[in-house]
Amino acid sequence: MKIRGCYTAIATPFRGEKVDFDSLGKLLEHQVAGGVAGVVPCGTTGESPTLTEREHEEVIAFVVRETRGRCAVVAGTGSNSTAAAAARTRAALDAGATAALLVTPYYNRPTQEGLFRHFEAVARAAPGLPIWLYEIPSRTGVSLDVETCARLSAVDGIVAIKEASGKPERTARLRQSTRLEVLSGDDALTLPILALGGCGVVSVVSNVAPAEVSALVEAALRGDRADAIRRNERLADLTAALFLETNPTPVKEALRLKGLFASAEPRLPLVPVSASTRERLQRALAELG
Repeated sequence: MKIRGCYTAIATPFRGEKVDFDSLGKLLEHQVAGGVAGVVPCGTTGESPTLTEREHEEVIAFVVRETRGRCAVVAGTGSNSTAAAAARTRAALDAGATAALLVTPYYNRPTQEGLFRHFEAVARAAPGLPIWLYEIPSRTGVSLDVETCARLSAVDGIVAIKEASGKPERTARLRQSTRLEVLSGDDALTLPILALGGCGVVSVVSNVAPAEVSALVEAALRGDRADAIRRNERLADLTAALFLETNPTPVKEALRLKGLFASAEPRLPLVPVSASTRERLQRALAELG
């Protein structure tokens, strides 16, 4: 697959503890209309840790079905269990996903050799499905070293990395040392990562503003620095507001305010946003227009 542009890490709407597929369908149409390159269901923003295995498969199958090939579907299939990650990835392949995004195993903190064997095993379990690695040590407690990424880039099927280390300079090292495409995994750092050779972003902000984030990425990739900076600055207040509290609670509230979600409820242990965050989101949405 050609990896370029904005891929939205979509939120999962709930109503009464059940997945709200009507709202999810509205969100997907909003993404397609906004021109995103792809959507990423069942990632961190999709509250994957609190989805049941059945819900996980149902959400991915629904997203594949509803998008109907109009954009890529990069299914979040990561787990801190290699067997579970492999099973989820095979299910995503069977459902017709375009690719799979796998976060580094969390909490059990494997060594670099353990990380290598984990991703290698998952890639072998779903031959033919492109695999995107996901580096986010602030969430997982472990970092995927560049040297390990270089080894993994030689494994058939492993093609990209979502880079959310908070260290944009890793992009240059990854491009020098690996064959992986690099995507920003942090909206606030998208512009510097693209400037260093990244090919796109897996975005939270594009849930709310898909056309705007897509235009920012395209401006940066075509080398229009002034336009990219202008677009980045225009999104700055919204980006800040969407991370005032734990993702994805602010983005779910923003989607409710926009009328795309019937409810902003997250699943425990996450809780709805505070009144002050809601007010800040309202102001940012009004300013964006």
